[in-house]
Amino acid sequence: MPAVVAHRARGRRLARGWIGGPRVIAEPSAVGHRVVSMEIAVLLFDRITALDAIGPCEVLGRLPGARLRFVGHQPGPVTADNGGLQLSVQASIDDVPQPDIVLVPGGYGTRALESDTAVLQWLRHAHAHSTWTTSVCTGSVVLAAAGLLEGLPATTHWSQRDALASHGAEPVAQRVVESGKIVTAAGVSAGIDMALHLAARIAGDAIAQAIQLGIEYDPQPPFDAGSVDKAPPAVVELVRARMKQAQVGD
Repeated sequence: MPAVVAHRARGRRLARGWIGGPRVIAEPSAVGHRVVSMEIAVLLFDRITALDAIGPCEVLGRLPGARLRFVGHQPGPVTADNGGLQLSVQASIDDVPQPDIVLVPGGYGTRALESDTAVLQWLRHAHAHSTWTTSVCTGSVVLAAAGLLEGLPATTHWSQRDALASHGAEPVAQRVVESGKIVTAAGVSAGIDMALHLAARIAGDAIAQAIQLGIEYDPQPPFDAGSVDKAPPAVVELVRARMKQAQVGD
C-alpha cells in the first residue's frame, strides 16, 4: 500500500445547501487552518465513455481541497463514444505535468491512445510524481501501454482483459483493484465504486460514506445482468457483436 495521508472524519462537517449532494469540507482544527489543494487530472479524448470520467468526478470532486482539471492534447471539445455528448478539455497535458491524482477513463478512443507517444510520455511522468494513478474501464489498457502495469494485477472492461494482458498486466475479474498507488476499475459504472474506494483511502470511511449518501449512490438495477458471469449468454453475445461493430470505426 502506498504511503498516504488519511484524514480522519472527526473534526469535519458537511457544507449545507450544496446542490447535488454535500461537499465535504474540513474544520480548521483538522488541517491546520487550511484545506490542502489536491489536483486531479482527468484525461479527455475523442470517443471517450462519458460516465467513465463523470462518475468518478462526482465523487472525487467532493473531497476536501479537490481541484478537477480536464486535460487533453489541447483545450476544446471532445466527443463521447455515444456520438451525442461533448466534454471540454480545459488544459493541455503539458500544462498539468504533475497532478496529485491521475484519472484515465475508457472508451473506444483508448485504442488510439495505446500508441499515442505524447499521452504515454505524459502518463509516465505524471505517475512518477502522483499520489494516486487511476483508471476506469479500458483506461487501464492505456496505463499498461505506458508500462505502468507490468506484472501488476489490474482490471478493465470484461471484454478487454486480453488487451490488458497483451501489455504485461495481470487481468483480474474484480470491480476495483488496488496495486500500490495504482487503482483500476472495471467497466464504466465501476468508476464510481473505484472513486469511493479512493475517497476512503484519502479521507477516511466516514467521509467516503457521506459522499456516497450525498450523491445517493444506492444502485438497485432491475436486472441482474451487470456482469458477464451473470448475464444470459444471448445478451453477452449481443453486447460482443455491438462492441465489435463500434470498433470498426477505430
